[in-house]
Amino acid sequence: MASLRRLIDLPGIADLEHKALMKPAYARPEGRAEFPEIDAVSLELFGLTADQADEIERPAGWDGIDTQSVPQQVEAFEAAGWDVTDAKRRPLRMFAQFNQQLWLALRGVAGSLPFVPEDDKPEAWVTALEREAARFRKR
Repeated sequence: MASLRRLIDLPGIADLEHKALMKPAYARPEGRAEFPEIDAVSLELFGLTADQADEIERPAGWDGIDTQSVPQQVEAFEAAGWDVTDAKRRPLRMFAQFNQQLWLALRGVAGSLPFVPEDDKPEAWVTALEREAARFRKR
């Protein structure tokens, strides 16, 4: 099974999440006007801001996933290969600041998905096998 891409691992998201912990106004929709770094991170990652995402006309057949409850969206994001929760499996505080952009990019409607390099660390069994082979060669 492939691992999920994590929203919090994208550049700038963990920092904003920490700021939202210290100052909850970051997580409110009106926080975008007060804290321009939210839009800056959104533009850098997805190529559009939350306000721009609001304005984009959804294609015919759009299921309205971006307006569903947070738990429904978290589950749907997981099904699409994305983890939008924190280390304790709670939705990110900044979830509402980025969910629309991520949905639009995931579905190819607008914006783009940020590049995330594949994890190049070998799986544990590969490392164990290499270690065992090295021990065998020493004998």
